[in-house]
Amino acid sequence: MMEEQHNTEEQKHYGLPRIGEKAPDFTAQTTHGELSLDDYEGKWFVLFSHPADFTPVCTTEFVAFQGIYDQLREMNTELLGLSVDSITSHIAWIRNIEENFDTKIEFPVIADLDKQVATKFGMIMPESSGTEASRAVFVIDDKGTIRSLIYYPLTTGRNMGEIVRLVEALRTTDKHGVSTPADWTKGNKVVASPPKTVEDARARENDDSYECVDWYFCKKDLKE
Repeated sequence: MMEEQHNTEEQKHYGLPRIGEKAPDFTAQTTHGELSLDDYEGKWFVLFSHPADFTPVCTTEFVAFQGIYDQLREMNTELLGLSVDSITSHIAWIRNIEENFDTKIEFPVIADLDKQVATKFGMIMPESSGTEASRAVFVIDDKGTIRSLIYYPLTTGRNMGEIVRLVEALRTTDKHGVSTPADWTKGNKVVASPPKTVEDARARENDDSYECVDWYFCKKDLKE
């Protein structure tokens, strides 16, 4: 009882990280040795938590995360998993996945037995009676800033295509100073920032590089 109360108090202390905030600092043991936030300096990374090793939905997700790992690395983005299981459990599960699903898990997985990292990132719901981490996804940029966070219920596996799309969209915004519309994927038109002056709005009417529905709503192709 005292341990559960302590964990709840920690959760209240840390709160839930928000978009635009610096990611909480951490140092943790992983299946690739000790890693910290500093190890990802200059790189984007996706930090995701799963409830437990040797569970069906989590197993499908690990196979799927490995399936997008090369795509993410092409965007200078790493993967980092987490659960409250031990290193021994992680290693045994990873070996089991390789044997049964012909998939070698190449990204590191945090063994968060003391729940320190999960608590800092708000991955354990304070009202939950269980101790497992939720299905959380944090996209953290090369400056250590949280750019997106998504939570899924324990019963629902994540969509890997959406995670790749999200990282691509965020990086496109940073590179080109644009926004991305609903269902955007790489190669589609992007949303231009609204004009800031009346003259800018008029100029767009005669600019063939814009596809405008109205002065405030214009799309354009990106020039790489």
